[in-house]
Amino acid sequence: MSERRRIGPWIAGAVLVVLAAFIGVLATGGDDDGVRSRLIGRPAPGIAGDTIDGASYDLAQYRGEFVVVNFFATWCVPCIREHPELVEFEERHRETGDASVVSVVFDSRPQQVREFFAEYGGDWPVVLDPDGRTALEYGVTGVPESYLLAPDGTVLIKIEGGVTASALDDLLEQVQVSDVDGEHLGDDDEADAS
Repeated sequence: MSERRRIGPWIAGAVLVVLAAFIGVLATGGDDDGVRSRLIGRPAPGIAGDTIDGASYDLAQYRGEFVVVNFFATWCVPCIREHPELVEFEERHRETGDASVVSVVFDSRPQQVREFFAEYGGDWPVVLDPDGRTALEYGVTGVPESYLLAPDGTVLIKIEGGVTASALDDLLEQVQVSDVDGEHLGDDDEADAS
């Protein structure tokens, strides 16, 4: 009987270790080499539609500058945390005209989004995605999720879990330097913009 008592904790421990590893694989999608996307290096899917202020938006009109495409929801705590960083980034680059931000609404009602922007700031296009088609075309799995697009419309990098203004600036600098050197960010590059 005492032998069973000694084996029990070992079995329970082993089960917990296997369970923890399984949960870790599910949480990361089994990919620990950075954030990957089938879109990296390819033309970005188009984004066209109505914005929360009733205007229309077409991503194609922003060719010639870098674009941060940000998928967010008003109820998302990391989205709220990253929002001031997007505001800072967008304000800084509005002055130079070399980069812009567009947000795509992920599972929030337009009135909630208008209230969100009224409270947290931000003066860039916010595109509605009522049927989720844009999120599906980009392969969005959760929010916040952002994509950095090159001036030619190519997807350079995917960023999950929030961004900071300084990290986005660093990514832009890396891309600009790599273009001079003839190299390009690809899907072997890790996205760390937090």
